[in-house]
Parts: sequence; C-alpha cells; structure tokens
Amino acid sequence: MTKQEFRNNIIITIVALGIATLLSYGFFLIVNDANNISLIYVLAIVLIARFTSGYYPGFIASFISVVIVNCVFTYPFGEVNFTMAGYPVTFIGMFSISVITSTTTSHLKTQAEMINERDKLLMEAEKEKMRANLLRAISHDLRTPLTAIIGSSSTYLENKTYLSEGEKDSLVEHIYEDSNWLLNMVENLLTVTRINANTASVVKTEESVEEVVGEAVTRLKKRLPDVAIRVKVPDEFYLIPMDATLIEQVIINLLENASRHSGTVDPIELNVWKNGKAMQFDVIDYGKGIAEERLDTIFDGTDTYCSNESGDTSRGIGIGLSICKTIISAHGGIITAANHGKGAKFSFTLPI
Repeated sequence: MTKQEFRNNIIITIVALGIATLLSYGFFLIVNDANNISLIYVLAIVLIARFTSGYYPGFIASFISVVIVNCVFTYPFGEVNFTMAGYPVTFIGMFSISVITSTTTSHLKTQAEMINERDKLLMEAEKEKMRANLLRAISHDLRTPLTAIIGSSSTYLENKTYLSEGEKDSLVEHIYEDSNWLLNMVENLLTVTRINANTASVVKTEESVEEVVGEAVTRLKKRLPDVAIRVKVPDEFYLIPMDATLIEQVIINLLENASRHSGTVDPIELNVWKNGKAMQFDVIDYGKGIAEERLDTIFDGTDTYCSNESGDTSRGIGIGLSICKTIISAHGGIITAANHGKGAKFSFTLPI
C-alpha cells in the first residue's frame, strides 16, 4: 500500500464513521432508541470497504463501530461495558456482521478490479491483432500498385523510342490510375491515426446524417465521376454523434469497393434508415456478390472482396475494409457483410 492510499484510507474511515455517528446521535435524540443504530454503522462499514484499499480499514471500522455503539448509545453511557446480560451476544453479532460485510465488499471490489484488468488485456490483444492484420494487408495491397507503377514506368523509359503515342498514353494512364489507388490507400491508413490508440475511441460531435452522406457521395464522384449511386436518407432530420471525416471515409470506401469489385455498372444503393436505437447505413450492389467462404474474414485485412484467380494482379481492398471495421468499432457500432441474392450488401450502424 502506498502512502497516498494509506492517507486516503484514514481520511475515508474517519469521515464515514464521523458522519455515521452524527446521524446515529440525531436518530437517538429523536426516537430515544438505539436498536437500529447498528445498521447505520454497518452501512458506513460497507462504504468504507468499498472506497478504501485492502481489508484492514473495514476490520478496524467494524471494531470502532462496536465500541462507539456500546460506549455512546448503550447504558451506562460513556463507558465500555460488555458484561451486562445479553450485550456480549449482541455486540459479537454486530461485529461479525460488520466484518463479514466488509470482507465480502472488499472481495467483490477485488474481483471487479481483476475483471477490469482482464478486459484491458483483451483489448490490448485485439489491438495487436488489428495491427498485425493491417500490416499483412499493407504488404499485399501496397505492393500491387507499386509493382504496376514500376513496371509501366520502366517499360516507358526503356522502350519510349519504339512505342507509339497511343501505347505511351496507355502506360501513363496506368501509372496515373495506380498512383491514385496508392494515394487512396495511404489516405485510409492516415485515417486510422484519428482514432485514439489508448482507448480505441474517437472524438465525436453532433453531425447531420444527410450532410455527411452528401459530402461522401460528392467526394467519391470527384474520384469516380461515372459511378451511379442511388441515395435514400430519412425524411426526419437526425443529428448523430460521430467523427464526420471518418464516417465519410467509411462510406466512400464501401461505395468505391462496390463500384470496382461488383462486376456490374448497375447503380449502387446507399440507404440510411433508423434501426431501433441506431442509424443503419446499407451499401447494396447488384453484381456477383462475395464468395461465402470469405464473408467471415473480409474485415480482418487478410482477404479481398472477390476471388482473385490471377494471383496478385488485382487491387485488393483489405486495408479499406479493415479500417472501416476499426472506425465503426471505435464509434460503438457494428459493420457486416452479406449477400442478398443479387449482389453484395455492406451495412454498418452508429448509435443515436
């Protein structure tokens, strides 16, 4: 026990017993009966055991309480006398109840501290798992556009005298597309830095759902002007506590994934609706869907949206989905992926 804890124990014990004595004295003056005064001290002992460290404060408070009840509220007043008929049994019973109550309370407090410590360890393990998944995703997803950029630029530099203008434009276009994709993934990674590393939480402010959705769609349209999106938001105005920048990034990631990997040019649906005590966001495409065996691992950063039969040649989205899960979890929400029969459906919730 530290000196600070020792001082706190003394102060709490003295204050609690002092208040209990004042209340007991006032009760005794009003009803002139000491039968229920012991209950006041038992309550004080429970509070002492709850807010002090260790078992000793409760034991000491139990002994002091028995002495006070005997000396102050039991005839002959002002004297400690355990010899009168019936008193030894009464005071032994009170002392036993006080000690048992104090011990039980201290034990429960110790158990609660152990549970909190275990939860902290589990949270740390989950964060380490998330970091490992992100690193695995980075090693795969960043390598693909970098390899393509190096290959296209090397081809251009080594063979530019033999290439036609159309072939040169095609190589430059590929470099441009892969550079944009690489920039998008770097932005996703930087997004995670907005999440508090110690508490896995974010700074939230009240934001309009309609405005956040509109800003996300506008930003995506600048990047993918040809993508078709149907948006449906509630008629009622909702303000939801969130980090607007992070939620916009989640919506953009899900919409862009649907556009790139659904295998169709059919419009993507973005539906926002009130689901109980949460606001639910659904991104629905009408493409080829997600392989069933990948649904359980799609947010772990270890998999991609759709099967990649050609090895490492397609752009993966593991980083984006892993980050989406991190952001939604930090907001206290849930994100899921499923097939709806005619394509894929990604959903996440935010507590209202």
